[in-house]
Amino acid sequence: MFHPRRTIRVLLLPLAAGLALTALPAQGAAAASTLTNGGFEADGTGTAAPAGWSEYGDTGASYTESGGHGGGYRLSHYASSAYKVETYQYLSGLANGPYVLSAWVRSSGGQKAAYIALKNCGSAERRTDLPVSSSGWIHIVTPVKVTGNQCTVSINSDANAGNWINVDDLTFTSGTSGTSIHGADISSLAKSEAEGGVYRTSTGTTGDAIGILRDAGMNYARLKVWVNPADGFNDKAHVLATARRIKAAGMKLLVDFHYSDTWADPGKQTKPAAWAGHSYSRLKADVHHHTYDVLMALKAQGTTADMVQVGNEINGGMLWSEGSTDNWTQLAGLLNSGYDAVKAVDPATVVALHLAKGGDKAGTEWWFDKAVANGVRFDAIGLSYYGYWHGPLSDFQTTLDDAAARYGKPVFVAETAYPFRLDSDDWLTNQIDTTGELVAGYPATVAGQTRWMNDVASIVEAVPGHRGLGVFYWEATWTAVAGNGWDPADASSGNGWENQALFGYDDRALSSMSWFGHR
Repeated sequence: MFHPRRTIRVLLLPLAAGLALTALPAQGAAAASTLTNGGFEADGTGTAAPAGWSEYGDTGASYTESGGHGGGYRLSHYASSAYKVETYQYLSGLANGPYVLSAWVRSSGGQKAAYIALKNCGSAERRTDLPVSSSGWIHIVTPVKVTGNQCTVSINSDANAGNWINVDDLTFTSGTSGTSIHGADISSLAKSEAEGGVYRTSTGTTGDAIGILRDAGMNYARLKVWVNPADGFNDKAHVLATARRIKAAGMKLLVDFHYSDTWADPGKQTKPAAWAGHSYSRLKADVHHHTYDVLMALKAQGTTADMVQVGNEINGGMLWSEGSTDNWTQLAGLLNSGYDAVKAVDPATVVALHLAKGGDKAGTEWWFDKAVANGVRFDAIGLSYYGYWHGPLSDFQTTLDDAAARYGKPVFVAETAYPFRLDSDDWLTNQIDTTGELVAGYPATVAGQTRWMNDVASIVEAVPGHRGLGVFYWEATWTAVAGNGWDPADASSGNGWENQALFGYDDRALSSMSWFGHR
């Protein structure tokens, strides 16, 4: 297994470990208008202060060593006792305007703080935390607006004993970054409220869940649609009612068509009962009519969908067996029938295709290569990515970046989530309920949930070509409310997801909602 401990000489033992960074570092004597030695290749192994860079704090904990991302060497922060260190470079003579710092990073996690920052640039300091990744490199970006012709690039660790980071291949160039979607699926909300569910602000005041989420920074809501669900929820009427509230709150709307009476996902794509005996040609008509009917009703009440998913987690196709990936010609026909219905209502509505397994680059390529070869039309790619099921963050980034470049489409996270605790608030065992199921470095705490969401959002922000649209959290409002369980046909079924909502077991908004404020 990869281990990042320093391999260099003992001369680089950390100085006074734990020394606080109580003052701004002095500006480097050799300031430049471009970043110097961003790949740490100028000096080789064992350099305590790489060419072009300065250090502050426990300087022995900052050094170069072999094992770079793009070259032979990298910058590392590490010490066997607690340490605080900053490696920085002062840039002057900059033309004012927007810039982006790009870096490839790895981190053990466990630090009080580990981040890259742009500061003293004439505008507010901007930071990006290093995602936890003990093996695969992850690309992150940090934007800033330079207004004073200067800026300091800063790599920071406030670490416990044995914590480490690796940083390499930094660039500082003109440009911008950011994401436009800071969203959540709130399909559970209408039924929760009908069954007596309550939502509170962080201070305990009872309020409207949509307003609470909006005030935290949420700007996009996702609602699933079932055809004839057993409990009557997540149908056209309830989607219309919730859409009015979403739009009134100033949010955008993503409508997620499952083309089923119940959950559709990679393991099941069951036709609605009303369509069960239909021929393939009739199924194409069913898809068009159902899609058009729901979307036109939304448009008629002034709540036009901004984005639509034609299918939900359709790795194996949809409307089995006619629309299975065993028959791509027919699947393509069904998908295009949905696409045409969306565009007939409003050509500006974005049509997304949604797969699960966001860390599976080969599987994602196989599916979309087949879709393109069969003439499937789409505007955007959505991926579900749950770190406890779908592989490491580095694999997720590789899959997302590849999809954006290979198909020339914007990409987004259609679903992700993380637990803030492991125990249940009802009788049903949670989907994730043991520490062994967690992603290494991300504890089942509110802080761990917050960190997960910010790090996923950072990866989407770093998608090249500004093709990363953003993230939808799943499922923000699905708290443990009797009667609002997972099975629409069984009122006594429980909720295995309440430990991954964005409201706590006291119904109060969790501070992890702060992730909605991510760039």
